Amino acid sequence: MFCSPHASNRQQAVKGRGKSANPANRFEPVHFVQDDDYEPHQKKTPTRYLKDDSESILATNNSPDIPFMYSLNPYRGCEHGCMYCYARPTHEYLGFSAGLDFESVILVKENAPALLRKAFLKKSWQPQTVVMSGVTDPYQPAEKHFRLTRQCLEVFLEFRNPVSIITKNHLITRDLDLLTKLAAERLVRVNVSLTTLNPRLTDTLEPRTSRPQRRLEAIRKLSEAGIETGLMTAPVIPGINDHEIPALLEAAAEAGASHAGYVMLRLPWAVKEIFSDWFDQHYPDRRQKVLSRVTDTRGGKLYEADFATRMKGSGPFAEQVRTLFAVSAKRFGLKLRRHSEPLNTSAFIRGDQLKLGL
Repeated sequence: MFCSPHASNRQQAVKGRGKSANPANRFEPVHFVQDDDYEPHQKKTPTRYLKDDSESILATNNSPDIPFMYSLNPYRGCEHGCMYCYARPTHEYLGFSAGLDFESVILVKENAPALLRKAFLKKSWQPQTVVMSGVTDPYQPAEKHFRLTRQCLEVFLEFRNPVSIITKNHLITRDLDLLTKLAAERLVRVNVSLTTLNPRLTDTLEPRTSRPQRRLEAIRKLSEAGIETGLMTAPVIPGINDHEIPALLEAAAEAGASHAGYVMLRLPWAVKEIFSDWFDQHYPDRRQKVLSRVTDTRGGKLYEADFATRMKGSGPFAEQVRTLFAVSAKRFGLKLRRHSEPLNTSAFIRGDQLKLGL
């Protein structure tokens, strides 16, 4: 039985964090309820890094609405602290909370590069694009110290296996040397996630991510280096950032992006409560209107997991977003992400070739 030391049913201001408390873990029978007169002594929650001794590194996906089979996540949990993050409930499988724990307790897979190399050495491995990361951001703050994403990129380059990267952190530009080598053989694609151009909104919605202009700068640097780079507007939040779609695509195109895609807001499990609490803190007057629009895109619910609609939503408002995004992409010369050409798999180097020094 696990009791999260931070669990709480009341919001507190925690400096530099997105979620200020921990909702109960749905898998745990016991959790703490904070007394109304409790005043925390610690206004700032430090990040803890725990070693993750996973014995494999490639996660397999069989969801028909996701266009890749394998993903690689060097870290579990994400210090970026995005309030809408659909990955938050994955921390509950580890005995932690989807709230503050997800942002402040980061599991580190120190053997990720070695496990990736082991996977590529298997005779059964069929070269194909691996996504970094399918769940948490590979360039979150922990990467500055652990450098696991960079080490994994070295393995991708060694075996000439294609990799697709999704991030909202300018830190990716640190690895331009490796990315340009991968790009020379069409082995890499980058999607920079940009939700808003408003830094004030970023401060509360995505507190530890790179600011919007820094992400646009990353798109510019990557594109100028010959790396195929696109914009990912994820998520589109009805009544919060949907009106920014044309401006977001225009800014990305001006920075050199070649393609764009989006995902409608998803609120699985504990994310519903976390995101609703964010409205209570920052936009209480808009809470009901926005959540009502969310239900309009989810068949009358806050979330619907159906594979056919979970990424784009359904209903009139979801159709308006689809149309606006497509028209804006065409206007600014951006391909829709689903029309991107597959990365190169023919350059893959087998283990016996490595031994021969080929």
